[in-house]
Amino acid sequence: FVLVNSIALQGDGCSICSKVENDLQQLSVALNCSRQLDPSHSSENCKGKEIFPPSAPILLQHYPLYRVSDEECTGEDSASPEEKQLLFREKYDTLSLEASKKLLWWFCPRLILSGHTHSSCTVLHNGQLPEISVPSFNWRNRNNPSFLLARITATDFTLAKCFMPRESTVITIYLAAGVLAINLLLFHFHFWQWLMHYLIDKHKST
Repeated sequence: FVLVNSIALQGDGCSICSKVENDLQQLSVALNCSRQLDPSHSSENCKGKEIFPPSAPILLQHYPLYRVSDEECTGEDSASPEEKQLLFREKYDTLSLEASKKLLWWFCPRLILSGHTHSSCTVLHNGQLPEISVPSFNWRNRNNPSFLLARITATDFTLAKCFMPRESTVITIYLAAGVLAINLLLFHFHFWQWLMHYLIDKHKST
């Protein structure tokens, strides 16, 4: 896994940006040496580099890589039709196009997992590198939160999506339970009233 600080890739000259980019470049060299993907990395260039398992990394970050919008996204937890018409702003809704190209060039990840947009989306970068934007796991942001379960090996991965109950369903259950509880209390109260009157009347008749 490669965990990326998306804020440090905004290209705005922040105090940590240069260090993070340099660290990512050094890590990409070490990973590519381990995978022997880059023929320009001679044994001299790779000398002293940390050795990693020879498998493509999985990229984890908050901001999604650059895409124009969520228009192509599908699924019941994707953005609403109105939201899909909105164009994304670089460095606000997504990483910049330049930063996105750098990450793909440096790491050639087999999977990218991101968030931020609060809606689900699956995108193929360069026609082969999948990115999955995980929707918000919070009823405050959407009615049907979901999360991913992943099974990951050195060469493969399997993902399964799990949904939480819809907030509207939970509210309906709470309201129904409240109405039922009130009716039970009223029934209980009237039942004891009836029982007391019955016993009093029976006592008087005797």
